[in-house]
Amino acid sequence: MIERVPVGALVSNVEITAATVQRGDIIQVGGRAHRVSDLFQLAQGAKQLLFESGELLTIHARTRLVAVRMRRR
Repeated sequence: MIERVPVGALVSNVEITAATVQRGDIIQVGGRAHRVSDLFQLAQGAKQLLFESGELLTIHARTRLVAVRMRRR
């Protein structure tokens, strides 16, 4: 489960790809929000995302997703 947004954090929706995804990004998959806890580089620019829940998602180099990213003020 995703914890509450810290006070003073700015939240923005960003389009991400395998090249721009970051730890901490929150991605909605199947109607559930998942926070990226780790990333693994794969062949041909793909990445495997490990979520805090333990689930994995592999994205191709051309995959585009929308994520929530928190930025500190």
